[in-house]
Amino acid sequence: MTKLSTVDTPAGPFTAVVDSDGAVLASGWTARLDELLPQVSPKLLSEPPTEAADLGEVTRAIRAYHDGDLHVIDAIPVRQCAGPFLEHAWEVLRKVPAGEPVSYTEFAALAGRPNAVRAAASACARNAAALFVPCHRVLRSDGSLGGFRWGLPVKRWLLNHESRNPGT
Repeated sequence: MTKLSTVDTPAGPFTAVVDSDGAVLASGWTARLDELLPQVSPKLLSEPPTEAADLGEVTRAIRAYHDGDLHVIDAIPVRQCAGPFLEHAWEVLRKVPAGEPVSYTEFAALAGRPNAVRAAASACARNAAALFVPCHRVLRSDGSLGGFRWGLPVKRWLLNHESRNPGT
């Protein structure tokens, strides 16, 4: 059974949609399910999620991350479905360290396609599992924030939060 839960965080309400095995299918700084579900592949969502007060490890990780434990999200499983490059790029994003943002150009190179900067940017834009696949850690080459589905104030908050809590 697919479940969802919303947690209040310093960056705003954060909702996660989790499959029956605990894998995050979608997540982001919103309380609106209609802002999350369009990013989830229909192959992964066979039924509408039901609300739950708590999602166990996922809820604990969301709270712990926002409290300063930046690495707790690394162990949470994520499931996204797309083409091979996007799926690989999302795995690469999970390895970008907190507090060490990269440019879209660097991200494309890390994903093995240094000339595919637009494809790398598309991987960020199509990422359904924000936070757990930390697309907020990718910046423009001039260091500016670029875009973020959940708004630039949230992206700025996340980057500041990670720079204040390095190594935690």
